[in-house]
This record gives sequence, structure tokens and C-alpha cells, in this order.
Amino acid sequence: LGFEKAYLLQNDINIGVSEIISTYVYKVGIQSAQYSYSTAIGLIITIPSGYALSRRDFAGRGLILKLMVFTMYFQGGLIPTYLVVQGLNLINTRYVLIIIGSFTVFNLIISRTFFESTIPVELQEAADIDGCSTPRFFFSIVLPLSKAIVAVIALYYAVGHWNSFFNALIYVSDEKLYPLQLILRDILISSQTLAADGMSDPETIREMETIAFSIKYGIIIVASVPVLILYPFLQKYFVKGVMIGSIKG
Repeated sequence: LGFEKAYLLQNDINIGVSEIISTYVYKVGIQSAQYSYSTAIGLIITIPSGYALSRRDFAGRGLILKLMVFTMYFQGGLIPTYLVVQGLNLINTRYVLIIIGSFTVFNLIISRTFFESTIPVELQEAADIDGCSTPRFFFSIVLPLSKAIVAVIALYYAVGHWNSFFNALIYVSDEKLYPLQLILRDILISSQTLAADGMSDPETIREMETIAFSIKYGIIIVASVPVLILYPFLQKYFVKGVMIGSIKG
């Protein structure tokens, strides 16, 4: 057919690559629901908590915030966390990928800073005088004024969950539950060792290394496409989120 040589990848790589090509749209559909649940949980926890901690009349907000910041520097560790997950019977379930990492203190601090610098206390006092309850004030006034921070936090959570593979690596052993990132990781590792497996010809090794690099760059594109599609729609909110808290007064 005009080709001097033809190289076949190892069986596991062939299967993995063909699986990505044939079921990529399906996996993205399944995982988008999974990531949507995780992102929704994060927003439900982060936005109200950030608003509550931004109010000066909230008793104990300083202590609560210090305890949360403490967890950013000192954590229980991998083994205790695994034992807790195992005790909750979440090993090899899709729920473990949804629950773990659905809330981060970093995003809480960002939302708190936004509410503290954007929603003045006088606005809440005026609402209280008019007989507006705290829940109604939050849902009717605060949230409509906070679309930027909601979009930023949603983007942070969505991208974080999309790029995450470590939780699946630790808590999931059933290949049917593997997220796309873990499959891509396995293909990448297999392709990197491809050139050294039973080959002594330098030219063949170089060509196999070229194939391995091609697989690597292809994996990068496959993993980046969903985020690249999403990012332009939220770019203006992302830039605003980076600027949150940088200007005082």
C-alpha cells in the first residue's frame, strides 16, 4: 500500500485507544452528569456558606473560618480518608467520585471575599427594615447580584473535577467506573514504556518513541477539548474572579 513499515501498539493500548475513539461521546455524556452533580453540590455548600461567613453579625464566623483554613494545611491523610470511605461503603461506586472533592475551602474564601466586598451591610439593614427575611434577602437580592461569583466557582469546580483522576485511582478498581482521565492516564503510561519493550533496533525505538509522543499529545487534546469549549463562555467571569479581593475600598 506504499508504506514501508507498519507498527501495531500493544494490545492494551490498542483496546484503550479504540475505546476512547468509539465511546468518547458516551463517556463525556455520563461524566458530564457526574461532574454536574459534584459542581452543584459544591455551589450549594460554597455560596451560602461564603455569604454567611461574610456577615459581621454572624456569631462565631472567625472561629469557623479559622477551623476551615486549618484543614487546608493539616489533613487527615490518605489512609484515614480511605478507611472512612470504606466504612461508608463508597469504594467502587460512582458516589465516591461525586462526593469527594465536591467542596473546597479555597473556593469558600473566594466567595466570602466577594460577598464581603460587594454586598454592603446597609443593603441588608434596609431589607430588614422592609420586613425581608434573611432567606428571602439571600435568594431574591444577593444571588441575582452574584452571578459573577457563581459562574467563577462553578468553573473552578467543573475544571477541578474534570482534571481529577487521583480519587478514581485510589477508590475505584472497577474499570467500568473509570473516568476518562484515568483511562487516558493508563494509555499514556503504557505508551511511554512501549519503546523499551523488547526492541533493540535504534531506528525502531526512535519511531516507537514518536508514536508514544503522538499518543501523548492526542491525549492532551482529548482531555482539553471540553474545557476549551466551556471556557470562552465564562472567561469574563473568570477574569473578574481572579480580581476579587485585589482592590480594597
